[in-house]
Amino acid sequence: DTVYVSEFARGLLDLTGGRCDASDIPLIARGQAAAEDSLVRRANRVIFCDTDILLTTVWSETLFGDCPTSVREMALQRNYDLYLLLDVDVPWVDDAQRFLPLHRQEFFNRCREVLDQNGRRYVVIRGSWAERLETSIAAVRTMME
Repeated sequence: DTVYVSEFARGLLDLTGGRCDASDIPLIARGQAAAEDSLVRRANRVIFCDTDILLTTVWSETLFGDCPTSVREMALQRNYDLYLLLDVDVPWVDDAQRFLPLHRQEFFNRCREVLDQNGRRYVVIRGSWAERLETSIAAVRTMME
């Protein structure tokens, strides 16, 4: 009984058929922050965010080799109680906005590395879809205790 923040980039990139340019990164970061800030007021103890600005920095580095300083700074200013880091042990689902089908493990490793470097608390979610849901629920419940 709470709120969920969609991935801001998805709505933006739907307009371009999934094409992302380096100039989109600051807009994505600001849009994600604004969406979170507007919905957190309606949260019931917990808010779920599909992504965050720290992950935006990883995507920027992966796709464009760098990330704007302003986006990095914004990512460091925001912190979350728990990240659910999804493993790559389920089949690839292709859509216009999914990238790196052959480099999923490397991207997962980079995400984990960035979470570790920034001292973020996370739980790796793996297994079948049912197991993923069960693990996610248990992790959130534990975090809320």
